[in-house]
Amino acid sequence: MATEDLLKEITEARGPSGYETEIRELAAEKLAAFSDEVRTDVMGNLIALKRGEGEEPRPSVMLTAHMDEIALMVTGKEKGFLRVTEIGGFDARVLMGQAVTVHGKRELPGLVVSVPPHFTRPADREKPVPLDRLFVDVGLPPSETEDLVAIGDCITLRARYTPLSEGYASSKSMDDRAGLAAIVLALEELGRRRHSWDVCAVATVQEEESFAGAVTGAYHLEPTLAIAVDGTFGQQPGLSTPETVKMDAGPSIALGPNIHPRVYDRLVEAAKAADIPFQPEAQPGNTATDAWPIQVSRSGIPTGLVGIPIRYMHTAVETLALRDIERTARLLAEFVSRLDTAFAETLSVRDALQERREGGQPCS
Repeated sequence: MATEDLLKEITEARGPSGYETEIRELAAEKLAAFSDEVRTDVMGNLIALKRGEGEEPRPSVMLTAHMDEIALMVTGKEKGFLRVTEIGGFDARVLMGQAVTVHGKRELPGLVVSVPPHFTRPADREKPVPLDRLFVDVGLPPSETEDLVAIGDCITLRARYTPLSEGYASSKSMDDRAGLAAIVLALEELGRRRHSWDVCAVATVQEEESFAGAVTGAYHLEPTLAIAVDGTFGQQPGLSTPETVKMDAGPSIALGPNIHPRVYDRLVEAAKAADIPFQPEAQPGNTATDAWPIQVSRSGIPTGLVGIPIRYMHTAVETLALRDIERTARLLAEFVSRLDTAFAETLSVRDALQERREGGQPCS
């Protein structure tokens, strides 16, 4: 499957946090091509199962990427114009002038606008327009807007996938459709390999708001271990090196309290074995990804986190290198194909940390 074609389709699909129907239907089609079965749970998570070759009951690995995206929601109507709030963490500085789609009784094209600078105080002209001073104009008379749009209707960005030079691309919702693309490609690769563990590929819901999909999905599936795949902050002007990872230098592999040390080590081993470039990423606390709730589901699930470097997070122009998605997919496939029953029996954190102390690696 061509990475660019896949990424264009899934980034342009709509799926605000809590309203993921459109992207879920598309993701189901993509995952079904490389899975034994696909289903949707009560929360709306999409779960694709690819069975392993080992004897039953088999250990299982959960690969997750969230399919929801940041969006807006209608909070009020003023003479035909729409007041809005955010679903997820929008960067309000770049909302002004964005083309959007209002999901009312029918889809309405609209624009995020505000009063012209000529009518603002001189001191405010140099500042970003705050969200409470923005509104959406759908170009209809107030009576038609009143009839077609209701309080609580969602509004999505009408940003399109844009190929850039040297294998880069930009779009809305790269966070975390890039992770979803990597998992689809990993399942495709696993179709050409042997693996003994069951693979549960999960496109989770509501990560941008509450992690609800990861919480319930992990509880229900109770996997032997889990790997979350999400966007991480790529290098750009204005951010220091410790805050970011390099673009087009491979995925990051997180380590820290949210990460099981043996899972981290196995991911690194897999990357080195397959000659896949990677970047260790220190995460000293809550990673603010699905890995956080998965780790503490039930009595605890050994969890890893793989990051795809993305610039301009939570804007309409999230940017990445396609090669980093492909490297992430290869890493996931290599990791899964190397799992065996013996590894499942070594996942005690106490034993793993003791090994590190004996090897002179107390925190790495």
